Amino acid sequence: MPMFPLATVLFPAMPMALRVFEDRYLVMLSRVLQQETAEFGIVLIERGWEAGGGEQRFGVGTVARITEMEAEGHTLGIVVRGQRRIEVTRWLDDDPHPRAEVQDLPELSWSDALLPLREEAERVVRRTLAIASEFTQQRWPTEVALSDDPIRALWQLAGVAPITALDQIRLLRCASAEELLRALIEATMGAAEVLTAAWDEDEFPDLDGQE
Repeated sequence: MPMFPLATVLFPAMPMALRVFEDRYLVMLSRVLQQETAEFGIVLIERGWEAGGGEQRFGVGTVARITEMEAEGHTLGIVVRGQRRIEVTRWLDDDPHPRAEVQDLPELSWSDALLPLREEAERVVRRTLAIASEFTQQRWPTEVALSDDPIRALWQLAGVAPITALDQIRLLRCASAEELLRALIEATMGAAEVLTAAWDEDEFPDLDGQE
């Protein structure tokens, strides 16, 4: 499968906008667009940079399907949507873009017994989005709508939560819906604590001029 290492995680059921300008990835997209499904894999960069190559990559990612495309000079703007989770079983030589042999990870299954945990996770995520919006503009509003499908909604909650990329990759690896919900609550509450602490520090008095 063609692979696109990035500095962020794509979750199933989540959209992502990309601007592609490197020749190797323009070649990749030209090949992908010849396929019926127009799909490639996205993995998180563990060390290194998005441009230039030579990066080290995590071995778990998500299949991205192209839904929109717009060309502007030597740059291609695309919108993709996450499909299913994959695990890299073997990295192949670049040709000229990264390639890998992959296998699908099992789909998560839903139980209505998880509904109280899901409601708690949603409260925590929306509250933390509200806190984060006090510091910087957030891509996702507090009242962002979620899918009616319970599993897609879980991935969407993970995707909109204002957490770090390392927390995101931890969530992507979860083997059950319950594990995902508990890890999401933990990661998001941790992010909220950091934000709240920074908020409190901003209220400290200025020391300039004090004796």
